[in-house]
Amino acid sequence: MTHWPGRLPLRRLAALTVAAVGLFVSGACGDVGSGGVAVTHPVDTDGRAGSVQPSGGNAVPGPAVTAPPAPLRPAAVVSVGDSYISGEAGRWAGNSPSLDVTGWGGTDRACPNGDCTFPRPDTVYLGDSDANGCHRSDVAEIRSAAIPGATPINLACSGATTFNVLRAASGGLSQNGEPPQDDQLAAIARTYDIRLVVVSIGGNDLGFGGIITDCFLSYASLQGCHGDEQAAIETRMPAATAAVAATIDDVRAVLAEAGQQPWSYRLVLQSYPSPVPRAAENRYSAFGVGRTLTGGCPVSNADLNWARDQLVPQISDALKAVAAAKQIQFLDLRDALQGREACASASALVHGTPSAAQDEWVRSTLSLAQGSVQEIMHPNAFGQRAFGRCLALLAGRSGPSYACRNSPGQDESGMTLNPS
Repeated sequence: MTHWPGRLPLRRLAALTVAAVGLFVSGACGDVGSGGVAVTHPVDTDGRAGSVQPSGGNAVPGPAVTAPPAPLRPAAVVSVGDSYISGEAGRWAGNSPSLDVTGWGGTDRACPNGDCTFPRPDTVYLGDSDANGCHRSDVAEIRSAAIPGATPINLACSGATTFNVLRAASGGLSQNGEPPQDDQLAAIARTYDIRLVVVSIGGNDLGFGGIITDCFLSYASLQGCHGDEQAAIETRMPAATAAVAATIDDVRAVLAEAGQQPWSYRLVLQSYPSPVPRAAENRYSAFGVGRTLTGGCPVSNADLNWARDQLVPQISDALKAVAAAKQIQFLDLRDALQGREACASASALVHGTPSAAQDEWVRSTLSLAQGSVQEIMHPNAFGQRAFGRCLALLAGRSGPSYACRNSPGQDESGMTLNPS
């Protein structure tokens, strides 16, 4: 029978142990702030404190004695994987057609004290992640979830494949000057009590970035991309899903070596949303400057429908099968951006103050002129906060699989979670 862990009854276990050996043990929660335990690996935290309960005292012969409290470690929740969880495109609050380079219509969040004369992307992409390209944003999912009592640590890196997550001993590879993510996780697990690990991986193993590029180029040449790309997906899918499964095993092995039992933490695999809408839900005509220059979503109608209704569901179903086989939780995000995609008719470009309730949640090709190319077709700050809300909702559920969706006309507070 699968056991989906929630909060652990460690205090009760400690009490029973103490009663059995005739000892009395007491302890208190520890706090980690800006002056807490230092880590030497490239991670970012928001300084929120976590706590764990003592596990009991030491049994000794003779009369009962007072034992020192067990060492306390702060709690942490961790994200590993690729750009869809690292925080790529978190610099942007919507897409603006403005030609004002000092702020791009108020959408650029990399403006210290509101001054966009000289943008500072490193104020949004934390630590060294702006310089090295991992792009771990201040609103990344693990941070936006704001799970109480735990420090969020974001190890994910834009462009990562499963090989960049696996430990070097498991065949993993470094990326952007950093060790494999699971080697970083191992270092963290020596200092923190890991309560949750959420994984987003597999898209780059399937060549998702190349698919987007090919579809853009196919639009420019008036040829569709979906025929060739679907054939490529079919070829790559078996190896990609096997690699995702191996990644889950590797995360478990890391935590086991750190002394954590399987029931002491929650492991979540999540899927990907569609960054583009169906053809009928695109606010721009099939061809023209609207879809290319104004909206920034140069994809043909046929390719839009294929991406939204075939590609994304196929990837989601494959990842869900991996989660089921590994008996971990699955967070289904395939419909999380419905109506909020780039060029979606239910959303808009920013005119005035950016609004998560009405503006797009995906970075369009406007980033070719306004930011970094690698930000294109990723959830912006609105989308990342929405994913964080999904994860926060999941943290309170014990079932195996849930789908997260947005509510039209609402910001991330309107995200809903239902069994899937």
